[in-house]
Amino acid sequence: MAQERPSDNFTLTRVPGVLVGHWTDQAKSTGCTVLLFPDGARCGAVQLGSASGTREMGVFDPAHISGKVHGMCLSGGSAFGLSTADGVVEFLESKGIGFDSGHGKVPIVPAAIIFDLATAKTRPNAESGRLAAEAASSAPVEQGRVGAGAGATVPKWDGGRLPGGLGSVAQDVGEYVIGALAVVNAVGSIRDPETGKWIAGDGKAHLEPPKIGADWAGNTTLVCVVTNAPLDSVQLTVLARMAGAGIARTVYPAFTPFDGDGMYAFSTGGQGNVDRGMLAHFGCVTSHLVVQAIIHALSMFRE
Repeated sequence: MAQERPSDNFTLTRVPGVLVGHWTDQAKSTGCTVLLFPDGARCGAVQLGSASGTREMGVFDPAHISGKVHGMCLSGGSAFGLSTADGVVEFLESKGIGFDSGHGKVPIVPAAIIFDLATAKTRPNAESGRLAAEAASSAPVEQGRVGAGAGATVPKWDGGRLPGGLGSVAQDVGEYVIGALAVVNAVGSIRDPETGKWIAGDGKAHLEPPKIGADWAGNTTLVCVVTNAPLDSVQLTVLARMAGAGIARTVYPAFTPFDGDGMYAFSTGGQGNVDRGMLAHFGCVTSHLVVQAIIHALSMFRE
């Protein structure tokens, strides 16, 4: 049976079973974004870049004992921002949400960060994560220079720096919904692959080595995709891998030694049986949604 979905919301929160909240510092130079899964969500992930900063990534392994996660933190602040997950864990524990350990509920909350220390005025911390969790709702996701995207910048290959941001989009696929949320802080240029238009930068990175040097500005594109289709953790890992093509189609270059690009996939649906053909279809749709979420994150550059 199809689950009810809002008719006017085509962001990640269109997917039943996920809430999203932001915390943004007053100067809008950093922040964090929290996804909450009150009933838990199965998960899968692929790490695509070589400069990642993460917490509790073991839960994305299909063999992990937890089976589900209860939240996901995306944050600015580099490694310091990983502490935002502490605040989310405390919030979820207060709501009685978590893995039943036999000695109380233990919320499972992985996290991933972008490097925005070159421009950030503050660092997100556990209190920031708690406030983002308290603000989480099923309302349409606020986009742009908010949450984890507040301090994001692009592109930095040639030594420049323009505002990046956070974008989200969702699409109905039969009786199911798939949504994507992207935080765009890439070293590379951003292009709309459908029109060929460069949104930020000019895609000439291959002509010369990067001019990052000692003034390394930090880079990463983080993407969360969520569906209520009944995918297991192995299928979600396949979905994450296919969805990664959306980054490669839009960010040039992607997955560099300077980027911590990560793709995290979640299912809020019940147990089911999705065949390989349908999984491949979901992967194609999700890759397209990742493209759109990245473009939405940088919508201020569009005419």
